[in-house]
Amino acid sequence: MNTTIHVGFLLFPGVTQLDLTGPAQVLSRVPGAKVHLVWKSLEPVMTDVGFSINPTVTYADCPQLDVVCAPGGFGVIEQMTDALTIDFLRQQAAAARYVTSVCNGSLLLGAAGLIDGYRSACNWKWLHYLPQFGAEPVRERVVRDRNRLSGAGVTSGIDFGLTLAAELGGEEIAKLIQLGLEYDPQPPFDCGSPEKAGPERVARALAAEADLHKSVTPVVARAALQRSRPIPIDLGGPSFNSTKDVS
Repeated sequence: MNTTIHVGFLLFPGVTQLDLTGPAQVLSRVPGAKVHLVWKSLEPVMTDVGFSINPTVTYADCPQLDVVCAPGGFGVIEQMTDALTIDFLRQQAAAARYVTSVCNGSLLLGAAGLIDGYRSACNWKWLHYLPQFGAEPVRERVVRDRNRLSGAGVTSGIDFGLTLAAELGGEEIAKLIQLGLEYDPQPPFDCGSPEKAGPERVARALAAEADLHKSVTPVVARAALQRSRPIPIDLGGPSFNSTKDVS
């Protein structure tokens, strides 16, 4: 008898679509997997590249997920203090087999109090925020700490997806998925990490987002304060009328 593996990705305005679609493409090929794109409503959601993606299920109607994943993007800033989103993550995480993130989506897990005491990856520009959520930042493409799996910046989501595919379906399944996707990276430029890009290029990249991070800093501080507090929310479904705090 085949058992469905419910894999849910948050889909919110301003999401970096590759954070979501990369691992979703990988995990959709795991035998028995059913991918859910979860948001407050079923209206199309605009991504960071100017096209929209349709949610498949609302917070209220989402089944219990085996894998809950928070992708990243500039939209994370607003979602860190969004009570509905944070409560959804907390309640799903309570029974999920794997609680995961890609890129700065790890800050959403942090805001929900789900990586306190855990090691976590994150996009290199956002990694320094993790200690405010009680997490240990790790500069690796994929980090596993117990049932928490996290990918670093954007393209790391594919590596993350393959790592999780091996957990869910076995290593051979993951290798067949990798072969089917012809995932054999050979980038034209060898500057895909701060270490390889060099200090001058890194400085220019940071300077380009300096104003953004000035606005992010107080939001992270507020989100860090809320992470251990119960948030009474009614998402409209029978399983979302609790005020319990999940750690």
